[in-house]
Amino acid sequence: MKTSIRPRGFTLVELLVALAVFATMAALAYGGLNSIARTRGDLAKQEDRFRDLTRAIDMLNRDLSESVARPVRGSNGQELPALIGTSEQIEITRLGFANPQAEQRSNLERVLYEVDANTMKRGRYAVLDRVQDSAPTMTDLNIAVDEFRLRYLNTNGQWLDAWPPQDAADPTALPRAVQWTIESRDYGELQSVAEFVSQWSAQAAGQPPPSAAAPTPPITPTPGVK
Repeated sequence: MKTSIRPRGFTLVELLVALAVFATMAALAYGGLNSIARTRGDLAKQEDRFRDLTRAIDMLNRDLSESVARPVRGSNGQELPALIGTSEQIEITRLGFANPQAEQRSNLERVLYEVDANTMKRGRYAVLDRVQDSAPTMTDLNIAVDEFRLRYLNTNGQWLDAWPPQDAADPTALPRAVQWTIESRDYGELQSVAEFVSQWSAQAAGQPPPSAAAPTPPITPTPGVK
C-alpha cells in the first residue's frame, strides 16, 4: 500500500513571522538610505555655501586690485573721491568693466560692498558720474556674515579706519592697501590684505602718471594676516 506525501504549506504564524522580519529589514534599509540622502543633501549645501564664499572673496579682491584713481560726480554734482571707505563699507572705481558688445561706454565701473541684515552685498552704479536719484543695483552674495571690517593703509604706514583721511585734499588719492576681515557664520574669521598699484591705476584712469617720488617702505603685514 502506497502512502502519498502531501506538500505542507506555511502556517499563519510562520507567515506573520516572515512578514515581521521582512518589515524590520525594510525599515532598517530605508533608514540607512534616508541617512545617506540627508548626508548628501547637507554636503551639497555646504559645497554651495563654500562656493559662494570663495566667489565673493575672489570678487572683492579683484575689485580692490583693479581700483583706479578716478573720482566721480555725486547725484547733486559734488565730487566724490576715487575711494570712499569706512570701517564697514567701501566704494571704489574699478577698471576692467567687461564690454563684450563693444558698446560706447567706459571700461570703468563704480562698485560698493556692505553688509545688510547679516548678508554681504555688492552694489554697482550704471554710470560713473551720477544724475539725480542715481542708486546702485545691489546683488546678494549669499554669505551669512556677522561682521565686515575694513582698514586702510596710508603712505606713512599707518592703518586708518576711514578713507580718505580728514586732511586729504586730493580726491584721486588711494591707500597703499586695504585690509578686510569677514566674520563668516559658516567658516569663522577670514582676513586678507589687498595691495593697490597706485601708479598703474592713475594711468589706467586716463590721468597723467604721478611725478617721481621717493619710494615708500614695504607694507608691513599685520600679525595673523595672510
